[in-house]
Amino acid sequence: MRDESEINRAVEEYADMVRRVCFYHLKNREDTEDVFQNVFLKYMLCDKPFKDREHEKAWLLRVAINACKDYVKSFFRRNAIPLETLREMEAGGMEEHREVLEAVLALPGKYKDVIYLHYYEGYSASEIGRILGKKENTVCSLLSRGRGMLKEELGGERIHE
Repeated sequence: MRDESEINRAVEEYADMVRRVCFYHLKNREDTEDVFQNVFLKYMLCDKPFKDREHEKAWLLRVAINACKDYVKSFFRRNAIPLETLREMEAGGMEEHREVLEAVLALPGKYKDVIYLHYYEGYSASEIGRILGKKENTVCSLLSRGRGMLKEELGGERIHE
């Protein structure tokens, strides 16, 4: 189990990122907070040493994505996912990109994950491959297909590569 100072540092450093990942998957503030707490509980209980801060960050991203997927698959969660709560978290700059954000959220999971990590978190294809356990070429293909889906959904608007 990790000590309190290490947990506090990780929460301060990665809380916003983990909340964004959870919110993009769950589209609901309350569910986001539930999964957020579970992610940091797993972090607290994990005895695995990290090579560096990037390894720690990638681990938290992977755990958050998996926790969200598990939560979405859970029985009580399968029935409805309200998109209305998305507007609650819109802040500085997100309002003007709502249509794009909603299109990204509507993508199938494997495309949504790589698009999110690339465009919202700034990871390269090779970094995303390491985080998701996929080959770099697979990530490039998923990015390309995801951009194509977004372009089609958004009526041919250019998606920045």
